[in-house]
Amino acid sequence: MLDNVDRRILAELQGDARLSYNELSRRVNLSPPAVADRVRRLQDRGVITGYHAHVDPAAAGLPVTALVRMECFGPLCLLRDEAAMSRPEILQLHRVTGDACCVLLIAVASMAHFEQIIDQLAEHGRPSSTMVLSSPYPWRPVRP
Repeated sequence: MLDNVDRRILAELQGDARLSYNELSRRVNLSPPAVADRVRRLQDRGVITGYHAHVDPAAAGLPVTALVRMECFGPLCLLRDEAAMSRPEILQLHRVTGDACCVLLIAVASMAHFEQIIDQLAEHGRPSSTMVLSSPYPWRPVRP
């Protein structure tokens, strides 16, 4: 269970994960050792799963973004193929309910590259793609 202090710590770290314990402690009104202990406990409990930079795919040379639904099952299922799932073009992979097995967020440099990825995914089942025109909320902080 998260208390209000944990929630404030999470909000601050999601805003800037590079905050020092001193600055974080000032913002949540705790001592630096207490903040460090709370952050460590949040990590141990799996609430904080990592720290990373948010990168804009288009600015990084990957302007073509799509959501791809995969209808696959059995031994050919994409979820059973670690090599396919580790492709760098796949930014997110979600196992879902319904008639699709999974939904992928893919970013590539060109439509020709996207076509190659779709052809490769088709070896696992039926892909259905939706092109992303814009992303008003590419990432939002979790507010427990």
